[in-house]
Amino acid sequence: MEDDSDPEQSCWAGLPDVCLRHIFHWLDDRDRSRAALVCKKWSRAMYSGSLWRTRTITFNGRPSRAHTFEFETALWYVKKFGKYLEHLEIKLLNPYNAVLTRKFQVTMRGLLSHLGKCNSRLVSLSIQHLELDRVVWKSMVRAQFIKNLGTFLKRMSKHLDYLNLKGARVTLEEGCDLLNSLSYLRNKSFISEVNIEDFFSLHLPIYSSTLFHQAVSKFHSLVILTFNYNCISDELLDILCKHSGHSLRTLNIKCHIHDPHGQVVWGMSWANLAKRAPRLNVNFFFERVMKHDHLARILLVEIPVRSISLRSCYFSDPDWTMRPTLINLLPAYRHVLQKLTLEVNNDHELLDDELLQLILSCKRLFFLKVWAFLSVTFMEKLLQNRAEKKCILTTIKVRIYTARQETSEEDRLLRDIYKKFKYLIDSELNYFVIIYPMV
Repeated sequence: MEDDSDPEQSCWAGLPDVCLRHIFHWLDDRDRSRAALVCKKWSRAMYSGSLWRTRTITFNGRPSRAHTFEFETALWYVKKFGKYLEHLEIKLLNPYNAVLTRKFQVTMRGLLSHLGKCNSRLVSLSIQHLELDRVVWKSMVRAQFIKNLGTFLKRMSKHLDYLNLKGARVTLEEGCDLLNSLSYLRNKSFISEVNIEDFFSLHLPIYSSTLFHQAVSKFHSLVILTFNYNCISDELLDILCKHSGHSLRTLNIKCHIHDPHGQVVWGMSWANLAKRAPRLNVNFFFERVMKHDHLARILLVEIPVRSISLRSCYFSDPDWTMRPTLINLLPAYRHVLQKLTLEVNNDHELLDDELLQLILSCKRLFFLKVWAFLSVTFMEKLLQNRAEKKCILTTIKVRIYTARQETSEEDRLLRDIYKKFKYLIDSELNYFVIIYPMV
């Protein structure tokens, strides 16, 4: 490497630091370590902070020879390069026994402890899908992990800007303690984005909790908040209005069939929040909450809804009908709705006309995803209206369910429709449509 007589080596030796760091950026840890042994210049490149700002640490829940050293490697990384970290993501993939959750907890204790002492620049932390209410988490292990995480959040609360604890499944008290950790130093938190979707255990009526309201009242600059509808109440909306109305841009709200969602929320509370946060967009994600009376209690006209997703998966209910929702409920958002997702099992009713009319009435709708029983001619009508500029769709993703095992005729019709509108599809649309036998 140091021999200037070798033209090839001289070329590498004279490579500018910025180019060398760019090359190192594409190497994995093992290759970086090997490359750092080449010479002092390459060794210095490896310790460049720009290479270690973002990190995803994955722990596999099922042990194998290939994953033997994951826990040791994670600690080695944090001790070596943790001071440079700005964005950290932790993944624990489906732990299948208590031994692994214990090992994860011990590793995280060391990792968070060292990171809390050496790092002063972490702005983003994501630890998703822990599912701490599963039996693989023994009570002592669970309690210790939550304690360690809370201590770490207290240390980082001054500069942490993004926190994602989706799927943690903690108790009300544990969850509120963790949220309070973010405001520990100043009794206020200026974090801008928080994801607490499925953060609390199932079946908890969080909307009636004073502890939760007190915890949220300490957030003073929220821009994006992702959570479950079982947290929504007039009190919560008033708190968001008072403390984050000046900054709030997005609310992502999941409503699951197993979460309590029968609370009464007044339209005036939503109207006040929308007035205080004029750039607010609300995105709803419904999981198996499909009945019109349930949806009507939630989807109030005062809400500035940007996106709605209604998913029943493959569940079918002969007493349920989608038509009232398409005709009476969703058109209330025709001036604001931009994205619509429908994944429904409507095997007992055909919805072609109602769905097409809804799409044409929504003047800002650009994204459409539908999995449902439809006729193939629905696609021809939709594309014809798009060609005539009666709607502005740019993304069309449709799975047409059919009760027939043999779909060759429907496939042929779809190909003919594609050929007819090929010029439009290829030039203006993100388009994907298939026939899907539902048998």
